[in-house]
Amino acid sequence: MGGNIGVGGAGHGLDEGGGLGSREVGRAGAGLGETGLGDGGRVINLTAHGIGPRPGRALDPGEDGTWVDVGRFERVLDAVAERPDVRLTFDDGNASDVDTALPRLLARGLTAEFFVLAGRLGEPGRLTVDGVRELVKAGMRVGSHGWAHRDWRRLTAAQANEELVRAHRVLADITGEPVSRVAIPFGSYDRHVLRRLRRASVTRAYTSDGGPARPDAWLQARTSLRHDLDDAWVDRVLAPPGPAIRLRRNTARLIKRTRGR
Repeated sequence: MGGNIGVGGAGHGLDEGGGLGSREVGRAGAGLGETGLGDGGRVINLTAHGIGPRPGRALDPGEDGTWVDVGRFERVLDAVAERPDVRLTFDDGNASDVDTALPRLLARGLTAEFFVLAGRLGEPGRLTVDGVRELVKAGMRVGSHGWAHRDWRRLTAAQANEELVRAHRVLADITGEPVSRVAIPFGSYDRHVLRRLRRASVTRAYTSDGGPARPDAWLQARTSLRHDLDDAWVDRVLAPPGPAIRLRRNTARLIKRTRGR
């Protein structure tokens, strides 16, 4: 699991400085520039995990809290379909990414970024290699959620190689494009994780910190869809945060960025 939602076109990354790629879009064919964004040029990144009927596997701890039914998912898509300041992302590489999410995105002219667990492709309820290729063919972007859904603050050297090197290579081989963007599992990071990501030439890292983000920031906060979301939740997430909420979120992010293990 990870955080929230980001949108883009498959195969178009950022430069090393974190600038916007050539198809950083919210609505298919509509550029996401500095104009037309809400909250002083900020974007809102939303993240979905599983959608619709439960998969043919046991859910990970806490996963039931972010598994949404189709009606709630469609409610969110309809609310953001005309919002160029909202980006959609998907974590965990569930089969529902292709079976449920993809046709509903295409029907609304939306694109999204899918962060895949490379080591779990083909497992029950997960994306297959063909499913990843279908996402790319449909104009979606594919990034990495790592190899085996591990906490990146608790990795051995061998595990770090799997999560940040092997996973990227496997996904690049499948998509035919370099993979340099990641969604941090569980939103768990510290200064050591961020340093490791930069050394791995990651060009954008999505968190689960909640709230808006600068469109060109290297570290992107996201908000996860909840299983019990309603219209009030959608309105609250899409509205600019007040001063107290901004202060609380910024303080939490600062602590994460500077803490050790």
